[in-house]
This record gives sequence, C-alpha cells and structure tokens, in this order.
Amino acid sequence: MRHSSLRGALAAVLSLCVGAPVLAQKSTADGIAEYREMLQDGNPAELFEMKGEELWKQKRGPKKMSMEQCDLGKGAGVVKGVFVELPRYFADTGKVQDLESRLLTCMEKQQGLDAQKIAATPFGKDEQKNMEGLVAWISSQSKGMKFDLPQSHAQEKQMYEAGKRLFYMRGGPHDFACASCHGADGKRIRMQDLPNLTRNPGAAEGFGAWPAYRVSSGELWSMQRRLNDCFRQQRFPYPDYASDVTVALSVFMGVNGKGGASTAPAIKR
Repeated sequence: MRHSSLRGALAAVLSLCVGAPVLAQKSTADGIAEYREMLQDGNPAELFEMKGEELWKQKRGPKKMSMEQCDLGKGAGVVKGVFVELPRYFADTGKVQDLESRLLTCMEKQQGLDAQKIAATPFGKDEQKNMEGLVAWISSQSKGMKFDLPQSHAQEKQMYEAGKRLFYMRGGPHDFACASCHGADGKRIRMQDLPNLTRNPGAAEGFGAWPAYRVSSGELWSMQRRLNDCFRQQRFPYPDYASDVTVALSVFMGVNGKGGASTAPAIKR
C-alpha cells in the first residue's frame, strides 16, 4: 500500500469526525482509532517482521553466526514473551537492558559486529534498518501478552527511580518535561490524544504500541526513536542510542503499564 493512499485514508476518516457533525457525535480520537483498525490487517510493519525473522536466523558478521543463541531474558533463542518483560537486568553485562541494547550485546558477542558503530548509525540507515526488523519481529512474538517487567533486582529498582526523575525533569527553552504532555489524563496535542504514562491504561497503551509503523514517515520507529523525537520536541539534545537515559524511561513506562497488553508493532499516523 502506498504511503499517499494511507495518508488519504486518514484524511477521509478525520473529515468525517471534524467536518460533518450531523453524521455522528464522534470524537477525533474515535476517528483515528477506526483508521488504525482499518489498516491493522495490512500493517506495513509485517514486512519488517519478516525481515527480522530472517535476520535472527541468518549467519552474519565476522563470526558468521546467527542470533539464535541470543538470550533476551528467557534463555538462549527464546523470543516468545520476552518483549513484555524488557527492560530487565542481565547478569552477563551487569546492566539493565532494553530490547535494542540487548540485541547490540548479542550482535557484538555472537556475530562480531561493532555495537558502538551500529549505535552511532542514524535511524533508518545500514545496520539500524536491520535492528528495526529484529525489533519488529521480536515484539510481534509477544503481541497480546501482558507487561510484567521485573523489579526484583536492585538495579531494576534504581532504573525505575531514575526513569521517574527523568520523566518529571523540566528543562530546555520551553521548560518542558515528559510529564508536560504525558503526566495527566485528558491531554492532547493538535488532534492527538496523549496517553497518561504514569498509570494504566495510558502507560500500557503508550509504551506497548512501540515499535510502530509511522504512516507519516513511511518507516518503522522503535521506542528508542520515539523517545528521541520527544527529546527533539523538548529542544533537548538527543540521548545516545541504547543509553541509560532511554532504558530508564522505558523501565518507568513499562513498570507503570504492568498488566496491560502489548499491541506492538502497531501502526501510527
């Protein structure tokens, strides 16, 4: 499906919501939800999922190894159910890692790829495109499962508290924080309702939809990329890819979304 046709479908749905009040008492949010539901069966994220599954099994890198021995938290090679329990603490690295940072560890250790070089690559380029595919496929293997991020290890608890402080930290030329947009119910920007990421259902709905295919850009965005865009809107410098900043924020949102179901990879405007 071409991107222009997707955008045209969105415009048509929104026109029904905001341009014809006689037809129905329908909110813009309802219209956008209907639009997403119509496109979900043909979500272009499925193409990224297919690529990701192939990459997981493909022998790559200087070591000519696949990713099938990568431990994402449930043992070597297990992908089902891991997404709804990440970020979590990993003993072999001594760190709390999200999906992307954990994949970087496996790509370096098992395949001999340069994790720092991949992390420094712009989104949508070279190995980052492969990362997008892996993230899409792995997240799809937990679709519909409920979030249950572990908080038993001291570092997991510390990352939650760090994420909470980052979420409420104000700064930049507009004195914004994550909480400025996502810290209470009933907030919106333009026509878009904003989820309250401090509790359910908003935390699960917001955190649990990424990675997602963005119609407006024609690309699949990971949570890492989504957070970078939030920092851009705050006029903050971008955090490093797979940094403790993005991991901590993910822990905060994921723990707050406990019990909510993952819908990733979703489709967004």
